[in-house]
Amino acid sequence: MAKLTVKIKQNEVAVFAIGGLHEIGRNMYCVQYQDEIVIMDCGIKFPEDDLLGINYVISDYSYLVKNREKIKALVVSHGHEDHIGGIPFLLEKIPEIPVYATPFALALIKSKCEEHGILDRTELHEEHEDTVLTFDKLKVTFFRTTHSIPDTLGIAVHTPLGAVVFTGDFKFDLTPVMNQPAPNFQRMAQLGEEGVLALLSDSTNAEVPQFTKSERFVAGSLHNIITGIEGRIIFATFASNLYRVSTAIQAAIDTGRKVAIFGRSMENGIQNGIDLGYLDVPEGLIVDAETINSLPPEKVMLLCTGSQGEPLAALSRIANGTHRQIKLKPHDTVIFSSNPIPGNTLSVNQLINKLMEGGANVVHGRVNNVHTSGHGGQEELKLMVELAKPKYMIPVHGEYRMQVVHAHLAQQAGVPAENTFVLKNGEVVCFSPEGARIAGDLHVKDVFVDTSGADDVGNIVVRDRQILSEEGLVVAVATVDYKHKRVLAGPDILSRGFVYMRESQDLINAAQKHVYHVLKTEMAKSDKPKDSEIRKAIIENLQDFLYSRTERRPMILPMLVEKK
Repeated sequence: MAKLTVKIKQNEVAVFAIGGLHEIGRNMYCVQYQDEIVIMDCGIKFPEDDLLGINYVISDYSYLVKNREKIKALVVSHGHEDHIGGIPFLLEKIPEIPVYATPFALALIKSKCEEHGILDRTELHEEHEDTVLTFDKLKVTFFRTTHSIPDTLGIAVHTPLGAVVFTGDFKFDLTPVMNQPAPNFQRMAQLGEEGVLALLSDSTNAEVPQFTKSERFVAGSLHNIITGIEGRIIFATFASNLYRVSTAIQAAIDTGRKVAIFGRSMENGIQNGIDLGYLDVPEGLIVDAETINSLPPEKVMLLCTGSQGEPLAALSRIANGTHRQIKLKPHDTVIFSSNPIPGNTLSVNQLINKLMEGGANVVHGRVNNVHTSGHGGQEELKLMVELAKPKYMIPVHGEYRMQVVHAHLAQQAGVPAENTFVLKNGEVVCFSPEGARIAGDLHVKDVFVDTSGADDVGNIVVRDRQILSEEGLVVAVATVDYKHKRVLAGPDILSRGFVYMRESQDLINAAQKHVYHVLKTEMAKSDKPKDSEIRKAIIENLQDFLYSRTERRPMILPMLVEKK
């Protein structure tokens, strides 16, 4: 649980992150003034490779649960998983929080809440650039930005000391596609004129020196590539990147191809896009798998999920030959219109190799201009600082090195070094008329969610999985008679993933004798031997013994059958 060592004074505005710092993902930032808290975003993070059996990581909401009566709203900047994925888990704990989101994000949040069975008790509201939320002490306004998903907004929480501005994920795309509006620079500059207390700005591309390419530029190069392809096209991108999906659909129309969609999230994303009027899809363009398989290859485009190498996504299944409806053919062209998220690079490379082994031609990466980032480079980050003119600067949404580089950029753009804060999750910074101070730490821990959707997979479980995967398992089985202090059968030793039993007979025999000795010794210690104590002694002793012989520490599972 969060330790409430943090004292926020009456005249202070507190800013802290429950997730999103020193990491890509789990974005969740809070502004607190007296008895009011506004939460901005509530995301998830995809696990590193060593988190075995974990689907994603969410934040520790215990501070918010303790202070639930202070929470006025959760406002959402845009609909990406790392900004909305945690919402159902938060609402399961605190269902009364009103959630405000842009139309596209709202559609995605609705389907998440429906999956979790909480939609009927959730308060969801639509927000737009001109929405104003007014509470007793705080006020929330919005400003338009651009990103790789429609309907992206920056958020300003107005406090008595000035606005706390969160950029959300942004780049400055001056020629956005799909009739989306350009960033509202006037609104950002106006906030700067009125007085920005602190700027929480996106650090993802803080190490990239130039401006990020416009989506329109990518649309042009994709169109040229697709026009020059003769065989079947398999197009993989993020389901939420409607801009990229609309580009692919337009190219299919122009080259006389029919489109089939694979992957549940892609189907939902396109359906939401059509329902909200963002995607214009002519009648008869989208067909089912059966139809697509009967058409000539030059008349076909498959849109699918799995651009990050996810093992269960459509593209991985096609590559592995396990997809029910689609088989990979030589001369297929696979277009990866995305960049690997940190942590996914290996999976993506393996997938590309697999596809190429199957005879496909693979187009990927920045080399071919088939992708652009949704995040601004250094010039955009400096421009954001110049527009907002913040008193204090907090780089967010990025790994530690990105936050540090971003803090230096802010200093180049005129923020004094002592006014930049490279924080970690849970660290609370308080602003008052006198200045700023670090007021303590909420000690937020990682919360793991596994395949079943349970959010209580503890660190211990994950550590056990790690030991099992690296060191293996040894089971010691014996039948004992505690009353007469005898070992009636065994002990037998079984090894799984530790040593190959057939070749390690000497070690197994020695371990058996060792366990026998421990059993006899422990039973002799008292008239009524305790099962739990004997098990503990077997684990400790056998662990030391096996380590002395093999320098490995497998998980040890004693199974004692007591004869009554």
